[in-house]
Amino acid sequence: MRQVRATVVGSTNVDLVMQVASLPAPGETVLGDSRREAGGKGGNQAVTLARLGAQVRFVSAVGDDPEGWWSRAQLEAAGVDVADVATVEAPTGLAVVMVDARGENSIVVSPGANAHVVAPVHLDADVLLLSVEVPLATVSAAASLGRRLAVPVVLNAAPAQDLPHALLADVDVLVVNEPEWEALGRPRDRAVVVTRGARGCLVVEPGTSWELAAVPVDVVDTTGAGDCFAGALAWGIGQGFVLGDAVRFATRAAALSVTAPGARGGLPTHADVVDRTTPPSSW
Repeated sequence: MRQVRATVVGSTNVDLVMQVASLPAPGETVLGDSRREAGGKGGNQAVTLARLGAQVRFVSAVGDDPEGWWSRAQLEAAGVDVADVATVEAPTGLAVVMVDARGENSIVVSPGANAHVVAPVHLDADVLLLSVEVPLATVSAAASLGRRLAVPVVLNAAPAQDLPHALLADVDVLVVNEPEWEALGRPRDRAVVVTRGARGCLVVEPGTSWELAAVPVDVVDTTGAGDCFAGALAWGIGQGFVLGDAVRFATRAAALSVTAPGARGGLPTHADVVDRTTPPSSW
């Protein structure tokens, strides 16, 4: 395997994780244990790629505050290039994550500094990975740059929202969950990977579609599983895998990621994915 050069444009958050027996109903108060973790869709995806052995340039923003300093240090410790993580006059992004005894979660995000992320002006990469917890203008500009330079563009269109047609036209592979796919009108005119959690995923390409079952594991925490999937998919595409093999790799990586607590606690290495699953020869 060669070392993939990846650029990730996305969010950086500090996650306040609340471990509860069950997620609260409206008006209900529940007790739980709390912990602080590094997060953000972009940060999680960047660390996923680094864990898989990629050379990762991360374009993001944090505040000039203890949370921002700590987030930057966590990224650096994971092997992510943070030269393009800007420090801005806004608080570092914050996510409140509630995780129940089954590993299911509910998340509320306050974007903070992520609203100030700007697109890169140059790109030297094998793959560009984007998500939409940062301004759509930034995502669109980055995707347009990727298209102009013939760099494969992977867009994790989360959280669900309307996306400009011009942005979608610059995307090579769209990664969404089922509500996000519905919000976009269930497009079938492009490569789309629809993640379905424990039910695996649906892969849509023009004129065809197929399903891939999830890998059975003992679930501890599903937080960040979608981010791991997107990062691992981008790694496979950066390697030059056909979409089917990239999706299979990402499915196995995401399955391993939910076997430990936290968005980054279970992120696998390439060796983990190969040794603990049954890979095709191209891996």
